[in-house]
Amino acid sequence: MAVLKFVSFSRISGLKESLLLAVVVISMSLSVFAQDPTPTPPLPDDPNGPVRIKTDLVTLTLTVTDLYGRYVSGLTKGAFTVIDNNQEQEVTFFSDSDAPVSVGILFDVSGSMSGEKILKAKKALSRFIATSHPSDEYFLIAFNSRAQLLLDRTRDGEAVLQKLTLVKPKDNTALYDAVYLGVERVTRGSHNKRALLIISDGQDNSSRYNFGEVRRLLRESDVVTYSVGIMNGNDSSSSTGMQGQAFLDEISSVTGGKAFYPQTDVEMDEIFERIALELRNQYSIGYIPKDFHPDGKWRKVKVKVKPPRGLPRLSVRGREGYYASPNPNYR
Repeated sequence: MAVLKFVSFSRISGLKESLLLAVVVISMSLSVFAQDPTPTPPLPDDPNGPVRIKTDLVTLTLTVTDLYGRYVSGLTKGAFTVIDNNQEQEVTFFSDSDAPVSVGILFDVSGSMSGEKILKAKKALSRFIATSHPSDEYFLIAFNSRAQLLLDRTRDGEAVLQKLTLVKPKDNTALYDAVYLGVERVTRGSHNKRALLIISDGQDNSSRYNFGEVRRLLRESDVVTYSVGIMNGNDSSSSTGMQGQAFLDEISSVTGGKAFYPQTDVEMDEIFERIALELRNQYSIGYIPKDFHPDGKWRKVKVKVKPPRGLPRLSVRGREGYYASPNPNYR
């Protein structure tokens, strides 16, 4: 009989990193910028990167929580039911190991992030890195009028933080372009699990790509997106602020991630740490759809989780679906 373990974030957040790494968790789901507003285009295939393999295998990264929001580990493959295109599927791949992640960190350095906003965000990011898997790799992308890759595929968290000390906020915001570049990079990462961490007020006024294009790209990819909206009172009540929040909410939920809007410094630190813990508290499952046709249509996916007898209801979160095309996976 499987032994379930519950990971309480509220109890963990005050522990030292050494204790955090001992928790049994579920795993597997600078100042110099060119003034040219043209965003960074998608990068060509890296000849030294991973080899693409065509496959119809659909992979899902899932987060399971109990009624108190605690992460739940110890579930078996049989606890999950996958419904794809209204048909129950056979799960052929299952993992709950604490595996590292390829993480794209998208840091807003536009003029709207000036003052205390960027200082608080930098401080909280250090909490995220300290809580993450020691073998995680990072892609650091800063963006104002254009998106720029500052660090490519590094496992040195301190180098990420050090790079950001050179950045000063200015100019407009090309958030959509930064998301596009972030997906392009992390899908070339070394790890099968991939995520984006967006740190921004969500407002875009300088991108070449539009909302629809970015949303479709995220729906096509298996990249879980987490957003931390750095907003003050004026931002949340303005029309541009509400639009920014709507964008962050949408791109996070469609990928199985989540958007957060901290109101205090303490809350911001806890949210960054919570995201790092969630990445380490996930299941990864895979299946080959029974009636797969590469017609390019959207296929809705629903995952249900059945708790062991005697336990209360559990909640599961993952991406909402995918487009039916033989997308390349990276191995």
